[in-house]
Amino acid sequence: MLMTDSMSGRVSFLEIGSAGDAGATRAFFGAVFGWPLHDDAWFQTPDIKAGTHGEDPAPQIYVFFEVPDLEAAAARVRAAGGTTEDLANEPGFGRFINCAAPGGVHFGLHQP
Repeated sequence: MLMTDSMSGRVSFLEIGSAGDAGATRAFFGAVFGWPLHDDAWFQTPDIKAGTHGEDPAPQIYVFFEVPDLEAAAARVRAAGGTTEDLANEPGFGRFINCAAPGGVHFGLHQP
């Protein structure tokens, strides 16, 4: 099903998942890019926030795309053949949902 109305899809957040110790991952990215660390959990990049976590079974950088209506965007993912997980709400950050495209590419949707 092709949907013709568009959403911006601007990258709004990154989540850096490492296989081991999240502190080592934070130290690495902080040293490489000079990003300031906040609350032992996230960086402020020049443009967006980047969160970190450890013990990830599939270490990667997850990209979250901003959408104006999270439920509608999740419905579009499912209508296009993708999958969505449960919606999460992070006070002060917004709502988000993890998704997967056909073929297994993981990404997220974020509504500030």
